[in-house]
Amino acid sequence: MKSKRFLLIVVCFGLSGLFAHSQTTSELPLRRIALFSSGVGFFEHSGPVAPQTTGINLPFDAGAVNDVLQSLVINDPASTSISVRYASENTLWRTLRSLQVDLSGWPGIAEILNGLRGAELEVTAPNPIRGRIIGVEYRQQWIPPHMQSAEAWLSLFTNQGIRVIPVKDIATFSFIDERINSDLNRALDLIMTSRDESTRNLLVTMDGRENRNVSLSYVIATPVWKTSYRLDLGRREPFLQGWAIVDNDSDTDWKDVELSLVIGRPVSFIQNLFPPYHVFRPVVPLSIAGVAQARTHDDGFNVILTERAGSTMMMRGAPEMMEMQADQAREFGWAPAQAAPAVAGGVMQTAAAAAAGDQFLFTLRNPVSLERRQSAMLPLVEGTVRAERTLIFSGTRALSGQTINPEMGAELTNTSGMRLPAGPITVYDGGIYAGDALIEFFPENERRLITFGEDLSVSGSLTSSSSRNITAVNISGGVMTIRRRLSHERTYTLRNSSEEAKRIIIEHPITAGAELAEPASADDRTANLYRFNRNLPSRGTITFRVREETPLSESITLAQLRPETLLSFATNQEIPANVRAALNRAIELNRIAGEAARAQTQLETQLSRLVTDQDRIRRNLEAAGNQSPQGQEYLRRLVALDNEIDNLNSRIEAAVQETQRTRREYENHLATINI
Repeated sequence: MKSKRFLLIVVCFGLSGLFAHSQTTSELPLRRIALFSSGVGFFEHSGPVAPQTTGINLPFDAGAVNDVLQSLVINDPASTSISVRYASENTLWRTLRSLQVDLSGWPGIAEILNGLRGAELEVTAPNPIRGRIIGVEYRQQWIPPHMQSAEAWLSLFTNQGIRVIPVKDIATFSFIDERINSDLNRALDLIMTSRDESTRNLLVTMDGRENRNVSLSYVIATPVWKTSYRLDLGRREPFLQGWAIVDNDSDTDWKDVELSLVIGRPVSFIQNLFPPYHVFRPVVPLSIAGVAQARTHDDGFNVILTERAGSTMMMRGAPEMMEMQADQAREFGWAPAQAAPAVAGGVMQTAAAAAAGDQFLFTLRNPVSLERRQSAMLPLVEGTVRAERTLIFSGTRALSGQTINPEMGAELTNTSGMRLPAGPITVYDGGIYAGDALIEFFPENERRLITFGEDLSVSGSLTSSSSRNITAVNISGGVMTIRRRLSHERTYTLRNSSEEAKRIIIEHPITAGAELAEPASADDRTANLYRFNRNLPSRGTITFRVREETPLSESITLAQLRPETLLSFATNQEIPANVRAALNRAIELNRIAGEAARAQTQLETQLSRLVTDQDRIRRNLEAAGNQSPQGQEYLRRLVALDNEIDNLNSRIEAAVQETQRTRREYENHLATINI
C-alpha cells in the first residue's frame, strides 16, 4: 500500500555517485530540538525543497553516525524513492586504490604517471607530444661542487619512436582516455571531502519533482541539560524561580529553534551500524568426483533492500507540545517582615509544561539561538510555591553522642503544576543569601524537605537505651516457646536559646525489624526515617522519647535442657507462675529419675566388683586344687559369692525398672504440659 508521507529508507554503502557534480544538494535548517535528561537529543530539520534539489547533505560528528543510522526518519511527501548514502569506514582508501588513478599514498606526478603505464597521454614540454607511457625512471645528476640528486624522466612511445622527457619540463598533460580523467576528478573529490576526519557526511537523495516541504529527524547523544533554582522565603508567598542550563557542543549553530527539555529516563543504547559487517562463511570443497559433497543448511533471515513506496518503516516525531498553565499557589497565611525581593519575577517568559507519556517536557515559549560550542541558561519555571520554614534535627547524626545543631530548612509543596527536575536551590531570606540546598526529582503536589544551613541558636542531643522483656511463654508437646520484646528507646533533648519560638522536625532513623510503640504514630515516614513535628518554645527545652519494639521468638525442647538451665527458667520471675510451677514439678521428677539412675549405677558397680572377685577365686581354686585345705576355702568363698551375685542381680533388675518408671514419668510430664 502506497504511503504519501513515510518512505522506505534505502541505506547504500560506498561512494559511487555520492559527490557527483550533477547533483544539487541543499541543507535543511534545524527547527526543533528536544534535549533529554538521559543524555540524548531529538533533532528535527524542516523546510521547503525545490524540484531541482536531489539531495540533502547532513554532516555529523563521527561518533554520532551510529545513532543517526539507528533513528533517522525522513518525511518527503513528493518522493517515491529515498536513499541515504555515506562513506563507510576505510571506504576512502579502498575506493582510491580501486580507481585507475591511485592517489591513496599521496603520490607525486612521477608516481602517478609511472602507475599508469600503457595509458595514452598528451604532454606539453614545451611542444605538444602524444604517446603511450612506458614508465618513469630516475637518473642521477651531479650538481657542483659535490651534490647528487635523482631526476625523473618520462618515457613515451610515440609515432616517431620512443621519446624521453624530463618530468620537470612538462608544463601540462592530459589523458586521452576520459575514464582516467573521470577517475582522477573523482579521487580529488573524495580527498577534498575527507579532509576533516572527525566529520561524516550523510547524503539523503530523493526523486521529488515539485516544490514541497521536507522534514527529517534523528536522535544523537547530547550533554545532559541541568537545572538550578532560586527560592525566596522572604516574601509573603514564597517564590521559586528555575533555570535550565543547556550546552550546544555540536559544530552547528542553533538559530531560532523550538527547544524542549524532557524529564525522563528512556532506554537508550548504541549499536555499531556504521562499519560494514561481514558474516563468517566456511570454505567447502568443490563438488567433484572423489571429494565429499557440501552439506546443506537451514535457511536464515534474508535482508532485501528494495526501492518501493509505502514502506512500513515509520517513526513518529516528538508528541504535540500541549501548553499547561501552572496552578496558582494558595496563600500560605504567615507574613514575615517585608524586605526587597531577592528574586524578581513575573516578567520572564518561562517554559510551557506538558506530559509526554510517562515523561514530562518543558517547551520554551520563545525560539532559542545558540552558537556552536556555547552554553546558555534559559528560564524554565517561575511562580509562588507553598513553603513553611522549619528546623530539621537528624537522629542519625546525633547517634554519635555529640551535641549538634539542627539544620535550617523548609517544607516545600510543588504547586507549580509541573514536574520539576533535580537540581541545586539557592535560598534567599530577608533579601539576602541564606544558603544552598539540593532537591531530587519533584513531582506535582508532592511535599519535600530542603535544608540550607544550621541554626546555631538551637542545640540537641540523643541518649539511647535498650531492654529485653518476656511477653509470653507457651508450652505444648514438650516444646516451650518464649516470646520476648526488644525495646529500643531514644530520648531527644532540644534547647532553644533564641527569643523566637520555632518549629522543628525530628528525623528518627527506623530500626530494622522494629515497630513504633511510642508515640503511637509518626507525622510522616520515609523508607528509613520517622518524622515528628514539635514546637520549640523561646528560650526553652523539650525532651521527646521514641520507643521501638522488636518482637523475638525462641523455641526450646524441654527434654534436651540441662538441669541447671531448666532451673534458671523455673526461677525467672518474668515467666508466669503456672509455667514456673510446671517447670518446678519437672525439676522434681527429673531429680527422682536421676536418683533412681544413680542407685542403679551403684548396684551395677557393686556387681562388677563381685564378678571380678569371683573370677579371681576361680583362678586360685584351679591353682590350689579342690582337695587341698586351701582349695576347700576357695570353694566355700566361691559359693558365698554366687549367692551374693544372685541376690544383687535381683536388686539390679528392680532398680532398672524403677529408673525406667521415673524417666517415663518425667518425660510424660513434659509431653503433657499444655500452657
